[in-house]
Amino acid sequence: MNNACDKIQDWVRQVQEHRTAGWDSLPEIYLYMDQVVNYMERQLHLFGRDDESVLLTPSMINNYVKDGVLPRPDKKKYTREHLAMLTVVCLLKQVLSIQDISSVLNYSSGEDYQKEIYESFRIAQERELAGVCERVGQAAGQGEEELRTLACALAVEASARRIAAERILSELSRSKEKTEEKPS
Repeated sequence: MNNACDKIQDWVRQVQEHRTAGWDSLPEIYLYMDQVVNYMERQLHLFGRDDESVLLTPSMINNYVKDGVLPRPDKKKYTREHLAMLTVVCLLKQVLSIQDISSVLNYSSGEDYQKEIYESFRIAQERELAGVCERVGQAAGQGEEELRTLACALAVEASARRIAAERILSELSRSKEKTEEKPS
């Protein structure tokens, strides 16, 4: 497997076979930081720019906790909720600001809300990845020029979707602020 098309087709196959763990499949036991990082590496290894990309480090996790994106661990132990939220953060931080991601994750509280957000995210991700993988697989079969054209088209689509997502989250945030400002 020497050329880019072959490597891309192999990546497409791996992504198509990959399933992000559902909420009920996430570990129920408490995990320490190094276990969390190892677990997340296994979950996310296909989603970096290349095979050497690092999507999560202990420092990042500590910063997410410090910034209020993630709840504090219980005696340095992390739960299923942390793993779910870290999955969402790691996959969306390429597209949205941490502040925007936090506003989605922390709109409400409780395990039911976190489960609902995570499952909605996971299902949407699988659906979108399936469509993208089909397009990428077809382009890879046609050669490198077709892959370049598709890469540009995908980047334009990603930009348009990011702009829409940011506008939606901004307006929702403003609406929430106005509601909170109104005297009772």
